[in-house]
Amino acid sequence: MSYLKERILKDGVIYPGNVLKIDSFLNHQIDPAVMKEIEREFYDYFSDRKITKVMTVEASGIAPAIMVAAHFDVPMLFAKKKKPSTLKDEDVYSADVYSYTKKTTSTVMVSGAYLNEEDSVLIIDDFLANGEASMGLVKIVRDAGAEVAGIGICVEKSFQPGRERLEKEGLDVYSIVRIESIDSENQKIIFKEGH
Repeated sequence: MSYLKERILKDGVIYPGNVLKIDSFLNHQIDPAVMKEIEREFYDYFSDRKITKVMTVEASGIAPAIMVAAHFDVPMLFAKKKKPSTLKDEDVYSADVYSYTKKTTSTVMVSGAYLNEEDSVLIIDDFLANGEASMGLVKIVRDAGAEVAGIGICVEKSFQPGRERLEKEGLDVYSIVRIESIDSENQKIIFKEGH
């Protein structure tokens, strides 16, 4: 059993509506041992690709993405949720991303100065549920004329349509942990085999 799966069983908190809170070790307080496992797994799987950038959405994906980027020895780029005054409209690739947990839509953006048609981008995120964040990043990468080398997910909710949406786009999705179901009434998680 992976260390990430062990930590989900030990410290994950289940809320009504199939919401899994794992911010004590992954996306608020960060456990370096979890990050090292994530870094190693993603590198092992995607190491045959010619990755030039690792990309994520602000903010929860930044920790795993920077670890993976360091292992590949390439820059990590994150899509910003608020446009800084130094970023001109004509220099931006953007996408609208709906968050089901926050019930909001954010326009995420990346400067065109850091992404171009020569890039092969590995997208990393903490969760995959409906695929909104990943699809937004895919749009940004493709709008820049770059290639999506793959998508690495820390925790996938396999009972939601995110993977299916991404695979329909011809994308290679690798998830470290896949959850088949969450039972909030009985506080139980069933894991799915495979990545």
